Amino acid sequence: MVEAGMETRGISDPACDACDACDVVTVPTRQGLEAVDILRRGDKEAVGPVMHDDGCGTLGFVVPPGTAAAWDVPGSTCTETDGRGLRLAPVPEPPVRGSDWLLPPGEADPATDPAVLRAALGEAARLIEAADSCR
Repeated sequence: MVEAGMETRGISDPACDACDACDVVTVPTRQGLEAVDILRRGDKEAVGPVMHDDGCGTLGFVVPPGTAAAWDVPGSTCTETDGRGLRLAPVPEPPVRGSDWLLPPGEADPATDPAVLRAALGEAARLIEAADSCR
């Protein structure tokens, strides 16, 4: 996902000023897909753009800028993108080379609420643990 040394492309969307420098929460794909399902089952669409890497090992949730400063969810990382060119437009190229959109901008909320994502990731981890213990 967004890591040191990975080149990002600048994609600007004047209508989404809040996401002009969004952070990205990266999680293992299995947990991320469960979290996407949980978020989409809610009362409303609560999930913002989500990207995946080419190897499909991780998913990256676009979250509001500043999220990385307080992110502490085990098994995930939150990367600040401020100044590195992560900018969203309705149907942009993926912002990181070697990634693609699972839920592209324009088909999702501008960004996923960090508190809602934290809860969904926790629920997803519990579901995966329960499923794995039944094997």
